[in-house]
Amino acid sequence: MHPAPSVIFFSTFSGLGFGLLIFLGLGMPDVTGFSAFAFFTIAYLLAVGGLISSSFHLGRPERALKAFTQWRSSWLSREAWCAVVALIMMAVYGAGLVFFDQRWGLLGLLGALASLGTVFTTAMIYGQLKTVPRWNSLLTPANFISLCLAGGALLSGEVTLAVILLIVAGGIQIITWLRGDTAFASSGTTMATATGLGSIGSVRAFEPPHTGTNYLLREFVHIVGRKHAQKLRIIAIALMSVLPVVLLLVPFNHWIAVLAVASHIAGVLTARWLFFAQAEHVVGLYYGKR
Repeated sequence: MHPAPSVIFFSTFSGLGFGLLIFLGLGMPDVTGFSAFAFFTIAYLLAVGGLISSSFHLGRPERALKAFTQWRSSWLSREAWCAVVALIMMAVYGAGLVFFDQRWGLLGLLGALASLGTVFTTAMIYGQLKTVPRWNSLLTPANFISLCLAGGALLSGEVTLAVILLIVAGGIQIITWLRGDTAFASSGTTMATATGLGSIGSVRAFEPPHTGTNYLLREFVHIVGRKHAQKLRIIAIALMSVLPVVLLLVPFNHWIAVLAVASHIAGVLTARWLFFAQAEHVVGLYYGKR
């Protein structure tokens, strides 16, 4: 699929922001006053900034509020509700830490769960799509959540947890890629099944449906060369997991922490570009692109 910058930015930075909110809700780090204000500011800038950026990919942004009405059937709507609930809960929880030097533990726990729920619902927007076999797996929410928790631990300064979660996230990312490479073929979807003509013989496209491009080709058919994809995967894993772990294992200072965070973000952005660019939509069969 076409890797829209706004969606890559949204899925990367909102995940980091909600990941940090999860750890803050659990009391990690245990901060109050100005320190708490600084952590919550970073978390909200990432989470809210990411959510706002997602609206740039909408054809009619002014209709975004209508998403809240479809929560019974739409993961996008559930994501919107989870995000609002999480941000409100964590704002109240954060106010207690910043202004009253009070940690309301139950509220923080509920806010952390709502933040985790937001990331899960974001992942399920993609994970429930049977038309994109590479995404249609429990590995998609596992991938989003593991990166969210790894990034949150990294931003909150929980070094030991961050090392463990970065390794886990890297492992899940590799498994997700390996499973995804065979997902389209394993789904059994072909031009024959798509047209229902397989019973009468071999089915192939006689000629393209039209000579020019269209919306479907622009949005749903994006082909990445195998060698190019492999290089980007190595770069993504090296930046988002390997280098941050190495940096966290050397004697700690703030500059190393900043470099580890920057490396992780760059790696996740690369992996998210591949997440969209390598997603083979079945509509490509109609155009002979799969």
